Formats: sequence, C-alpha cells, structure tokens
Amino acid sequence: MTETAPNTTRPAPPFTASPPPVPTPVPPVFDAERRATELAILDALRTVVDPEIGMNVVELALIKQIVLSPNQTEIKMILTTPFCPYAGAMIQQVKESTEEVVGHPVKVTLLAERWDPRDAGLVW
Repeated sequence: MTETAPNTTRPAPPFTASPPPVPTPVPPVFDAERRATELAILDALRTVVDPEIGMNVVELALIKQIVLSPNQTEIKMILTTPFCPYAGAMIQQVKESTEEVVGHPVKVTLLAERWDPRDAGLVW
C-alpha cells in the first residue's frame, strides 16, 4: 500500500469582480472668450428699449438665454405681454444688435413663458 501525501492545495477563492472605476467628474471649464461674447451681446441689447415701458430688454429680464455656436447664435426671449404691439420691431432690433456683435446670422426665439415684473426688480 502506498501512502499518498494529503492534498495541500486549497480551492481557488470565488471570483469577485472589482467594481468599475468611478470616473472623476471633470469640472466645467470657464470659457473667457465665450463669456466676453455673451457680455458684449447683453451690452448691445441694452439699446433695445420697450417703448411702452421705457426700459431696455436686459433691464426688463426679457432675455432668457443666449446660445452661442460658431455659425449661428440664438437669443431666447420673452415679451412683457403676449400681444405686445412692438414685438416685431423689438425682435428685429434684438436680431440686428446681436448680429453686429457676433458677425453671423442670429435667430431670435420667443418663449411662451410669462413675464413677471419682479424678475426685473419692479414692484408696484
């Protein structure tokens, strides 16, 4: 009878997958040139005055968003009243004033949002 050595090998531990690495969030990069363009547009839009109220579209908080892209810029805005009699003229002035700054076509989009005088700091 031949004696065999006891089995000293241990079973492999069960396979455990390590969790996938968590991607490190990349902080948003501040684009100074983009911000300078946005501020230049806002300055230009200060010349567009609502004739009924006598304040410009920036002071009235009518400009809701400026979307910049290399070939086209979009201005999203609202009006003080849904049936503003000066809407056409104001939209055209916003378009032209912005085009002078960016040097390419500008699209003006009217939003359905209602204007609130409190957004402009106006309280009656």
